[in-house]
Amino acid sequence: MSQRSASTANELIAGSVGGAAQVLVGQPLDTIKTRAQIASRPMDILVRTIRTEGFFALYKGMASPLIGIAGVNSLLFASYATSKRIISPFPQLALPQIALAGAMAGAANAILASPVEMFKVRMQGQYGAATDKRLRDVAREMWQDWGFRRGIMRGYWVTVAREIPAYAGYFSKRQFQSRYGEHVPIWALLTSGATGGIAYWLCCYPLDVVKSRIQLRPTPPTSRPWAYINAELRSIVAGSGFSGLFRGLSPSLLRSIPAAASTFAAFELTRDFLRELTGV
Repeated sequence: MSQRSASTANELIAGSVGGAAQVLVGQPLDTIKTRAQIASRPMDILVRTIRTEGFFALYKGMASPLIGIAGVNSLLFASYATSKRIISPFPQLALPQIALAGAMAGAANAILASPVEMFKVRMQGQYGAATDKRLRDVAREMWQDWGFRRGIMRGYWVTVAREIPAYAGYFSKRQFQSRYGEHVPIWALLTSGATGGIAYWLCCYPLDVVKSRIQLRPTPPTSRPWAYINAELRSIVAGSGFSGLFRGLSPSLLRSIPAAASTFAAFELTRDFLRELTGV
């Protein structure tokens, strides 16, 4: 195996570990975020969810990201590393270059992130009724009724639109750790990951609200991507005001701190371990 191939393999493995950490830590608040985005009255969702469905309802929809997030995060971090090499042959990039590499990685990441999140959102949008479906039933229904493009990949283009600015901001925050050299203290990893997660949501949150609504609808959009994204934004503002575009932001920001911090810490620590183990 060449040195570059070994380095890419290390990044894929580390991305898988980071992705698993993100799901396990952040899923409860992610469920609250999704339900707040689609509820007409999002107040007290946490209390009502636990009271009516039990504590483990907060982990509803976890199977899809737990199965898929390893691939999603592996693709993300590998795409980011590749994008940096495309942009510059030098390891130290300026902040605009880091933002560009993050945007490129985000666009590539949407290929896997869109179906993983579509299944997760549709599971989270079930409220404990007798008619609730399992993940395999949701997947089979989407495939049989709508096929690959309009079913499995529903919401793909709005995911692309969300990921480009989101990961430009997310990876830009990693500049924080550059001043510490190769040996980054744990607290710096956690802080860098947490602030990166906050930057992610502040860059893209209205598009995430649009994505959730589109992926939860019983039928797919029929117009071109820019048209249905614009129509959904207008519908949200008309029905709930400008604040409707940020419904569920609070649990997202609260979730982003531990989830993103654990992702970055798990990724960096795993990659450092693999570097020492493999020498690349």
